[in-house]
Amino acid sequence: MLLDKLLSNLAVHVEPFALCTLSAGWRLRLPAPPDAMIHFVLQGHGAVRGPDNDPHPLAPLWLAVVPHGAAHALESGTNVQSERRIDTPPEGPPVHRIIAGSSGAPELIVACGMVSALYGESLGLFDHLDEVLAVDLSGTPQVAAAFQGILAEQSAPVPGSSTMTAALMTQCLVHLFRCLAGDGDRSLPWLTALQDPRLARAIDKILDDPAADHTVSSLAETALMSRSTFAEHFAAAFERSPMSLVHYVGMQRATRLLREGTLTIDQVARRVGFSSRSHFSRAFKKHTGTSPITYRDSASAGERNLFAWDSRQPT
Repeated sequence: MLLDKLLSNLAVHVEPFALCTLSAGWRLRLPAPPDAMIHFVLQGHGAVRGPDNDPHPLAPLWLAVVPHGAAHALESGTNVQSERRIDTPPEGPPVHRIIAGSSGAPELIVACGMVSALYGESLGLFDHLDEVLAVDLSGTPQVAAAFQGILAEQSAPVPGSSTMTAALMTQCLVHLFRCLAGDGDRSLPWLTALQDPRLARAIDKILDDPAADHTVSSLAETALMSRSTFAEHFAAAFERSPMSLVHYVGMQRATRLLREGTLTIDQVARRVGFSSRSHFSRAFKKHTGTSPITYRDSASAGERNLFAWDSRQPT
C-alpha cells in the first residue's frame, strides 16, 4: 500500500518534550513553533486554541498537532480566568516542567514537543497543515505506552536514547495517520494525494531528485495524466502548484545539507539545482528568512530548542 511505503520511509526527529501542567481555570500561551507541535494529553480535560481562536477539545490520550508558525494556547476548565505566557526557554533537565497555576493537583497534564517527520528527506508531513488537529487515540493503548517511553528516555538519556525516542514517536505517528486515513472529514494533504497512485508517482519523482529539470508537463507525464488534469489534482491535494512543491523540496533539502555542515554553500546550491550561488542565497533567504551562511552557523551552534521559537509567521 502507498501509505505503508510512506510510513516505512519516514525520518522522524523529536525535540525534548515538556510536561505542561495546568490548574483549573488556567491558560498557558505558547508562541509559534518552527516545526509542528505535538500535544499528548496524559491526564485531564481541556482544550487547545490555535490562531483561529476556536477551542479544540482535549481529553485523556488525545493527541493534538499544531501547525508550524501557529501561536496557540492550552486551557484547563471552561471558566478560564488566569493565564501564563511562555516567551523564553525554561531552564531545567531534558524534560522541562511548566506549571500554569498552583503547585497542587493539576487539572490537565500534557506532554508537549516539536516533531519533524520527513518523507524522502524533504517533504514534511505536517508542512501543509493549516489548522489544529485533535484526534482521539484513547482506543490505542500503544500510543500511551510509547509516550511514557519517550518521556523516560528523555528524562534519563543513555546511548541510543535519540534513536529509541524517534522509533517510539514513529509508532505514535503511524497510529495517528491510520486514524486520519479513515476519517473523511479530517485529513492531511499528502494523505489525500496518496489515494491517487498517479500523484504519488509524481511526488516520488520530485523527492528522488528535486534538482532535476522538472516541469509541469514532465511531472504530468510521470503521473500518466494530461497537464491540465495533473495540475488541477495536484493543487487540490497540496494547495500549491507542482513547481512550488519542487522549489519547496529543494529548499528543505538545502536546509538539511546545511545542518549537516559537510558541504560548501556552492556545493549545496548545486545539489538542489542552482548553478548560481547568489541565486540560491536569495531563494534560500526568501524561504527561511536567513542566509545560507547564517543558517549553517546557527545549526552548528545547536540553537534549536523546544521553546526558543521563532514568532515570525511564515510566508
